[in-house]
Amino acid sequence: MKKMMNLIAAGAFLAAAAYGQTVDQRRENQQDRVAQGIASGQLTPGETTRIERQEAGVNRQIHQDRAANGGMLTPAERQQVNHEQNGMSGEIYRDKHNANQTHFRGEVGARQGIQQQRIAQGVRSGSLTARETARLEGKEAGVNREIRADRAANAGTLTPQERGQVNRQQNRLSGQIYRNKHNAARQPK
Repeated sequence: MKKMMNLIAAGAFLAAAAYGQTVDQRRENQQDRVAQGIASGQLTPGETTRIERQEAGVNRQIHQDRAANGGMLTPAERQQVNHEQNGMSGEIYRDKHNANQTHFRGEVGARQGIQQQRIAQGVRSGSLTARETARLEGKEAGVNREIRADRAANAGTLTPQERGQVNRQQNRLSGQIYRNKHNAARQPK
């Protein structure tokens, strides 16, 4: 019985803590969850792209609503944003706990993992906006699809020409990650 009461109390505390968060605190918390999912491989580039595009849309809505109301959200707008954040929170949870995971193999895979870590660090620090993250993850997903197709066509390996092509694509993506992390755009706080 005591264990049951402790569980109920813990649930009530967590619900109250989530309810007491501001829109901006909640947005930052969700970005941290996405960054952790990228870093651990629980979120694939495709899943991250979808989540970050939704986040960018909510960020635009918040910005427009605040601009129209002297920097504040009305209770109705706050409720709408909360509803959208609830949906994204559930999606982040489902995507992190589904069977899809990012697994990298070999030298090419090691580089993919490093680039995912760099993107995750940019999300965590706020140096990558949701829009930039969605674009980078979309490009990463494209490279991953090409690698899978090339490996499928060659009994699980990449030819030297394919490795060279992937390396050039990863170099371009690496430069884009660097430029996006060091530009003036920042994730809203």
